Amino acid sequence: MKHIFAALVVLACTSASAGLCESGHRQSPIDIGVTSRQALPPLEFNYLKAPLKLADDGHTTRVRFAKGSTLNIGKERYTLQQFHFHTPGGDKIAGEEFPMAAHLLHKSQSGQLLAVVVLFRTGQENALLKMLMPLIPERADGDHNHPDVTIDASALLPAKRSYFRYAGSVTAPPCTEGVAWIVMKQPLQLSSDQLTRYRQRFADNARPVQPLHQRTVLESQ
Repeated sequence: MKHIFAALVVLACTSASAGLCESGHRQSPIDIGVTSRQALPPLEFNYLKAPLKLADDGHTTRVRFAKGSTLNIGKERYTLQQFHFHTPGGDKIAGEEFPMAAHLLHKSQSGQLLAVVVLFRTGQENALLKMLMPLIPERADGDHNHPDVTIDASALLPAKRSYFRYAGSVTAPPCTEGVAWIVMKQPLQLSSDQLTRYRQRFADNARPVQPLHQRTVLESQ
């Protein structure tokens, strides 16, 4: 069961409607190796606490946000739309595969999509996952509102805000390109037990790494 979603992605990517999955040159995730270190603008997260709205979408647990939580990068402002999880992590760093990643998806006023990727290593128990996992719906039946439970997405952010940036894509069909892809350099931790329980609940859903195709990966100083 763990590879059902990956198999579905591969099958979908062979269809004419998902041609970018096979032919695109700016696809995500990637293995981050050679980078160009630059004075990139800092990531200014302005996340607000919000009532919890989460769903089992059939592949992962997804937490949605109303307007209010934002990310500023230089002159650009992006609004947090939702976050979800992937196992394994998808993006690699110098060949290292991570057991899990959180994808925090944002959109600018002009419609530009931006994904912030937070990678996990096994270690200490993760407090946010500890809170979320008992509340994950038993089936894919839409959003579940928990007005008495508050979620703070900043709990998914590492203390150090250095990052990699590259031109990427949505990781599921139709693999739309033009997504700004931010990978945080400092991983978070989750316990081995949390990882095991999550993978028992959801089949692995990460897309394999994609060719770089001469893209430049920027690295903040």
